[in-house]
Amino acid sequence: MSERPIFTYQTRPVLDAVQSSVLDDYASLYGRAERTLFAAIQAGGALNELKRAFLPKFGITARQFNAVRVGLEGKIDSIKSRRPELIAELESRIKKAIKVVAKLSVKPSAAAKLHQKKRRLHILQTKFNAMQADHKNAEVRLCFGSKRLFNAQFDLEANDYASHAAWKSDWQASRSNQFFVLGSQDESAGNQSCQADMNEDRTLNLKLRLPDSLHAHGKYIAITGLRFAYGHEVIVAALASSQRVAAVTKAGKPTVKRIGSALSYRFVRDDKGWRVFVSCEASAVKANTSQTLGAIGVDINADHLGVSEVDRFGNLVRSIRVDLHTYGKTTEQAKALIGDAAVMVVQMAKETGKPVVIEKLDFAKKKAELEATHKPMARMLSSFACNKVIASIKAAAFRSAVDVIEVNPAYTSVIGAVNHAQVKGISVHMGAAIAIARRGLGLSERCPKREATVPTRNGGHVTFCVSVGNRKKHVWSQWGKVRASLKAAHVAHGRSGDPKGLPAPLAPATRSLGAIRPSAVRLRSANRQDNCSPDVPSYLSTAPFRQ
Repeated sequence: MSERPIFTYQTRPVLDAVQSSVLDDYASLYGRAERTLFAAIQAGGALNELKRAFLPKFGITARQFNAVRVGLEGKIDSIKSRRPELIAELESRIKKAIKVVAKLSVKPSAAAKLHQKKRRLHILQTKFNAMQADHKNAEVRLCFGSKRLFNAQFDLEANDYASHAAWKSDWQASRSNQFFVLGSQDESAGNQSCQADMNEDRTLNLKLRLPDSLHAHGKYIAITGLRFAYGHEVIVAALASSQRVAAVTKAGKPTVKRIGSALSYRFVRDDKGWRVFVSCEASAVKANTSQTLGAIGVDINADHLGVSEVDRFGNLVRSIRVDLHTYGKTTEQAKALIGDAAVMVVQMAKETGKPVVIEKLDFAKKKAELEATHKPMARMLSSFACNKVIASIKAAAFRSAVDVIEVNPAYTSVIGAVNHAQVKGISVHMGAAIAIARRGLGLSERCPKREATVPTRNGGHVTFCVSVGNRKKHVWSQWGKVRASLKAAHVAHGRSGDPKGLPAPLAPATRSLGAIRPSAVRLRSANRQDNCSPDVPSYLSTAPFRQ
């Protein structure tokens, strides 16, 4: 199977009332066939027998049945592959909720909050038991039309419905609002049931084969003048790749077969009308980046990206912050913001000729701990699409011929805070991006000796002693101890006063040393002066560093 990604492009064709009505009937037939096939598969029916029965029953071709089957199998497989992760996430949420309930049980003033947390715990346990039972029995539950819209019928007024008939009309439209046309590389124009050809002005015409049961509208429907705002030339190139070549059968007889790029089409109806989506395999490109020049490290956070560029020795060149606030945004708005951020990062890598280094992240664990997280962070994490950010960076990098390196995320935030943030006058997240970039280059990170200084959000800092490492163990074992010490230092800092307010003024005897007390950590960066905040260079030039 090819490792090249599949890119999907869309456009909105100009249709008349007859064409829209034909597509509506096609989508309705496709929806009925898909739901019937799902019920038959769940009942244990064999696909070969079902195919023979479905062709005359719904008046569809074998290729159209395969499109229904492939689309349905994709939905079923996604549910099965995602379910173990959801079970593990629910289990973590339940453990966290139990701890929260136990903590609130000893506080008489938190009776109202305790009641809500108990309700939440019961809901989680009910979901967990039901999902575990489905996983054990290999049962798949699929709601065509979405669960949210189905549940809207039980509270019509709150969901802006005047009557149940109005809701039912939307429900039926939602269950039959799209259909899929499967393509293959050995078919003419990459697709047997929907073929495209190009006009002199390079616009495309589609010739869609209708199911046999819809032949009252004709055998085909023609959609003309299509132009894709993005990816039009890619689709044209894929169409041009289709050609006939000489081949030999298994019996050794000469034959002719067609090769090229498969083009699959999906027609989707929304509030504005019909849209056409075309999916094709991306053409192979040769990367134009090299690790010998350095790397671009990206630290993915719930509200921004910390981006740091390093040279081939791991020294910081520059750091930037890319804001990425997805909370309160619609799905399309969030996609646009994430796409813009990914393009910005990749453009930076393309201009410098350096690969992008990202972490293999999984925010499921963080989202599972939302029971005890303060509300702003909980809202931000729950609306954050980490996987979408990673996928967008990879897709943008592929289009721009930029290499993407994935590294283990262990202790990168701690390393960034301890080794880079204070020394270079940057944020902890930008420091983590440095650690990520260095790890992508194969460079190691040593723990500081004796004492570490880490900046805080209010402009102050915390210090703590670093225990001596054990050379027989991996350096990450010591970084684990450093993380525990750093967490304890932040807790103590929060209890000592207002962690969000301005830091306390320094004593008169120490003011001459600058706003930040000297650190015992030996500076490693050759260009530290260029990356420090304004109040740091004054003490850096006079601070006694240990040799």
